[in-house]
Amino acid sequence: MTTEIDIVVVGAGIAGSSAAAELAENTNVLLLDMEAQPGFHATGRSAAFFAPSYGNAIVRGITAASEHFYRKPPQGFTEVELIHSRDAVFIAREDQLAQLKEMEKEIPLLKPLSIIDACAQVPILNREYVVAGLRDNLGGDLDVDAILQGYLRLFRKRGGQLLCKQKVKSLHYSSGVWTLKTDGQSISAPILVNAAGAWADVIAELAGVTKLGLQPMKRTAVLIDPNQSNDSAQNIDISQWPLVVDVDEQFYFKPDAGQILVSPADETPCDPCDAQPDEMDIAIAIDRFEKATSLNIKRVNRSWSGLRTFAPDRNFVVGFDPRLSNFFWLAGQGGYGVQTAPGLAQLTNSVITGAKLTKQYSPVLNYQNELAPDRLLDSGHII
Repeated sequence: MTTEIDIVVVGAGIAGSSAAAELAENTNVLLLDMEAQPGFHATGRSAAFFAPSYGNAIVRGITAASEHFYRKPPQGFTEVELIHSRDAVFIAREDQLAQLKEMEKEIPLLKPLSIIDACAQVPILNREYVVAGLRDNLGGDLDVDAILQGYLRLFRKRGGQLLCKQKVKSLHYSSGVWTLKTDGQSISAPILVNAAGAWADVIAELAGVTKLGLQPMKRTAVLIDPNQSNDSAQNIDISQWPLVVDVDEQFYFKPDAGQILVSPADETPCDPCDAQPDEMDIAIAIDRFEKATSLNIKRVNRSWSGLRTFAPDRNFVVGFDPRLSNFFWLAGQGGYGVQTAPGLAQLTNSVITGAKLTKQYSPVLNYQNELAPDRLLDSGHII
């Protein structure tokens, strides 16, 4: 079977699905994913939090440009709220106060939080461990599935086509057209968007160029019952607790459907894969959580891992590859893919089609050069 389209997007996670939806407004787009369902890897395993203060200046800028979309999505995009307000609290031990002060200086929107105030918000915090904190009251929980499904509906509404279980086996560029071979499919398109997440460098190698050095990093999370510990913790209401993050990001925890989600904030380099949790990482998560709180964890209800993929400089990679004609990178989102998806999708659409951005999104254009793949290349040639 041969399908001819304008743009093929490889990878139907949140990055690829959101970009495909925006591109489909004025072009004929085909969205491919190697799994049986979109968002199987990083997107479906996200901690699902919108944090305006999370990440470097570029991440924060694109997050800020994306916020209005989540607060007031386009009519018909979803029937549920995409973001539910929840504070984020960054905590510090005595030996971490310098880092906390530096964070406060870099991110003025954060408000100082005394140990008394921190414990008022999260009563289980250990006062012998935590001495100070910073509060961000602009964040919230994201409904990742509603966001992904909303983008996919918008994509289909605009005439886009999604094909799952389509692993790219080969890529070839000739006479201004990319040809992708998958199982039983030959797909031709002038423009290819590489939104393959942890597999983005694999796609580049299939296209005939060296990797950019994108590194998948495994991150682990566990769910625990807040009422399994001592008597004083029984029937505790955690629904209004904030996201709690160690200032050095050695761990974090937050409420999740009546349970507590805990992560050791691990970043273990690995090959692209269906990531699975390691017993040691689970043990580290519990140990760090217990030291910072009054809870003693007897059992873990569930554990999982996902992949967060970073470029060598830990910035996103968005733009055309100077070595390949019409080969567009949309990769390296790390742990910020969901909260920045609207902004990155708009930037992708603008660069590829020349679409004019609205006032809310126009700031993302300021980062175009800093995100371009050129920065990661010493030299190259155009096919």
